[in-house]
Amino acid sequence: MLMILQIAKSPGLAQCIDQIENGFFTPDHPDLLKDLTYSVRHHDRFLVYADYDDFIKKQDEVSQAYLDRQKWLKMGLHNIASCGKFSTDRIISEYAKEIWGTEPNAIRLQA
Repeated sequence: MLMILQIAKSPGLAQCIDQIENGFFTPDHPDLLKDLTYSVRHHDRFLVYADYDDFIKKQDEVSQAYLDRQKWLKMGLHNIASCGKFSTDRIISEYAKEIWGTEPNAIRLQA
């Protein structure tokens, strides 16, 4: 019930969920996404409702930045230059070590 109340606090989110649930985006198969909306309404394990309004605000900022070509290019270049420390292999390894307490091994899986 709490999730339904949280969704109701955000008219934009409520409208999106209603449109998905009522087949607005899938008119040939209107019931296709009902399980998805049920999940969001009753078991929102990804906390869609918790972040929705902030996500929309941030997306509006991104859209505005995109309209300013120089700003967008500068932001993109800064992003590329700053990602040197990022590595999915490193992140996965750290996660496995710190969260699961596991160490890498030399076992190779056969295709």
